[in-house]
Amino acid sequence: MPPSHPEHGHHGHGHGAELNEHGYKGHTFEDPQAWTERFESPERAAWQRPDEVIASLAVAADAKIADLGAGTGYFAVRFAAAAPQGQVYAVDIEPKMVEWLAQRATDEGHANLEAVLGEADEPKLPEPVDLVFMCNVFHHLAQPQAYFQAVAKQLRPGARVIIVDFRKDAPEHAPGPPQAMRMSPEQISEHMQAAGFRLARNDLELLEYQYVLEFVPA
Repeated sequence: MPPSHPEHGHHGHGHGAELNEHGYKGHTFEDPQAWTERFESPERAAWQRPDEVIASLAVAADAKIADLGAGTGYFAVRFAAAAPQGQVYAVDIEPKMVEWLAQRATDEGHANLEAVLGEADEPKLPEPVDLVFMCNVFHHLAQPQAYFQAVAKQLRPGARVIIVDFRKDAPEHAPGPPQAMRMSPEQISEHMQAAGFRLARNDLELLEYQYVLEFVPA
């Protein structure tokens, strides 16, 4: 069964809030190559503006970065290029996608990109990081407070958490999940505050259909 908007982001969606066998809301991957074609289409690039998003973060060349819910590596490979002296951990809880990510890193020569098999309640990062990035994934989390409490233990001093997700008030033709699954910046901030973070920046201008939220430890 295809997701409602298969091109929208890291994971496909169901129309309900049920949890799949991996512990998050939405469908699982069956064919990583097919998902790559959908997630990395020119149509998505036009509204997702991945290069502009990464440029806005002013990533240090030696930064340690975690892309949580990395999916096909859409942002992860770009982070690897932006931080050539750093390390990027592309985390997903789908074993097939982790295998795909590892092979993509090898095939494309991203020596500083490591695929990591996470869990539904924690990312299982190999080491603390400077930047945590999550795009179009937060609304999939079954227990966001617990998840980001685990993330908080894997941050280096001065670390930032960036969350990109879909606006609740986007027009019906816009990409993204069903309206019932969308979350407002206020809803995400409430979960993040409960996990020990404070909102440092709310960018509503960069992307047409999404917001960019930056959190730091409280």
